[in-house]
Amino acid sequence: MPTVIPKGYKSALGLYDTQKAIGLIKTIFQAKLCTALHLKRVTAPLFVLRSSGLNDDLNGVERPVAFEAPSITSGTAEVVHSLAKWKRYALYRYGFRPGQGLVADMNAIRRDEAPDNLHSIYVDQWDWERVITQKQRTMAFLQDTVRDIVDAVCATADEMRWQFPALRRIRLDREVAFITTQALEDRYPALTPRERENAFVREHHTACILQIGGRLRSGVPHDGRAPDYDDWSLNADILFWHHTLHCALELSSMGIRVDAAALRRQLEVAGCPERAGLPFHRLLLDGTLPLTMGGGIGQSRLCMLLLGKAHVGEVQASLWDEETERLCREAGVALL
Repeated sequence: MPTVIPKGYKSALGLYDTQKAIGLIKTIFQAKLCTALHLKRVTAPLFVLRSSGLNDDLNGVERPVAFEAPSITSGTAEVVHSLAKWKRYALYRYGFRPGQGLVADMNAIRRDEAPDNLHSIYVDQWDWERVITQKQRTMAFLQDTVRDIVDAVCATADEMRWQFPALRRIRLDREVAFITTQALEDRYPALTPRERENAFVREHHTACILQIGGRLRSGVPHDGRAPDYDDWSLNADILFWHHTLHCALELSSMGIRVDAAALRRQLEVAGCPERAGLPFHRLLLDGTLPLTMGGGIGQSRLCMLLLGKAHVGEVQASLWDEETERLCREAGVALL
């Protein structure tokens, strides 16, 4: 979808206050998230070896940025798409116990992303992961964690309105409406997955879409998910209604991670059973890695939401095509 600047849009904050607000959001929200989910901040890699199997395959079609580093290794390094697998391995290496978790700043390059108001080839997010028990691998525990994250988002929004009175009109709904992808398809059979999300979030304002990745009764999945990190029966996307753009904004993709049985099943469904031989996958299948849940929370997306911004380029520095730059310039939108 091309960039569209709403008619009459004007940022609530000027450039200086925007930069100040971005810093405050990142500080305040990370503290609230760590408190809610019992997380410790750790340092994370920007790139991993392709042969490790640690990179996130996202929807399975995106190409990672890769490079050779002969002085360090004879293998190929890849810029991470996200830290979904690395985090689980780190929890094992660092000896985290059930109830404990980690969070890291993740910066990535997604070269195949089509930039628009919400998307950029540069991605920044909080990547978090925590150790859980077998008894916590349930839908109820997943939903409780979603509510904790939404509470942290809303509490951060409250703090920002206090710090910046110009943001007083930006209010979020703490009540989360949960729905599975199959129920969403049944409810809006004539709409595309994206249109279904917009229709549901327009009605409920704060929503969580459950069970993403597997095929629906229509024969196609709601959206793609790599087969080797989320359990497709226990994952979720958190979305808020973005009043400036009049659309659903996906803030977080998260879930309870695959156990050995779910990994084998999903690798078969995805047609890539050979991945079971990769180092990460072997550790998972033999029970070395802990059971975990985790996700990513978009930093720029959160700033867009809480500051009422019309374009992600107002809260992050990236590269844009000439048409986007022209549209923003003519609308008086300052791209960082």
